[in-house]
Amino acid sequence: MKQPAAASSSVGLAAIQIANRLHVRPIALTRCSAKADALLDHGAAAVVATAEEDVVAEVGRLTDDQGAHLVFDPVGGSAFPQLARATANGGILILYGALATDPTVVPPFDIFTRDLTIRGLALPNLTRDDAQLAALKRFVSDGLADGTPRPTMARTFAFDQIADAHRFIEAGEQVGKIVVAL
Repeated sequence: MKQPAAASSSVGLAAIQIANRLHVRPIALTRCSAKADALLDHGAAAVVATAEEDVVAEVGRLTDDQGAHLVFDPVGGSAFPQLARATANGGILILYGALATDPTVVPPFDIFTRDLTIRGLALPNLTRDDAQLAALKRFVSDGLADGTPRPTMARTFAFDQIADAHRFIEAGEQVGKIVVAL
């Protein structure tokens, strides 16, 4: 089973920064503890290594057994039920990606007995409403003005090193974006 994790991706790092900007305590999920220090340095309040720790138990411990009020998942797949069980009663799970190649399993008992909300999120949908788009632009502009977004470049490759860049990505060791210079 693919473990839920993607905090070290560029979107994951941005989510950590946004959570901190909103004064929310971000708990980052990553497959192994090797990236824990980097995620803490990037603003995560805590890190859970999904291949090494029990996600539900550790999120419970970190939240005084309440669970996470908001879960932002780019992975989906068969590990999704773990995230549902790690979510607080009345919490929200946002699925914004499908990195897992296996089907995303939605555990109905956990959903209806704990009043969980599952939402899909796609940027094009958010930009269809003029008022919502204006609010998003304002949020981003305010963030740029206060220096909140800090893009992280894991490594830069020359275009003729594209195969090396792919190997680096496939190794899964990066924290942030991979850049290929033309």
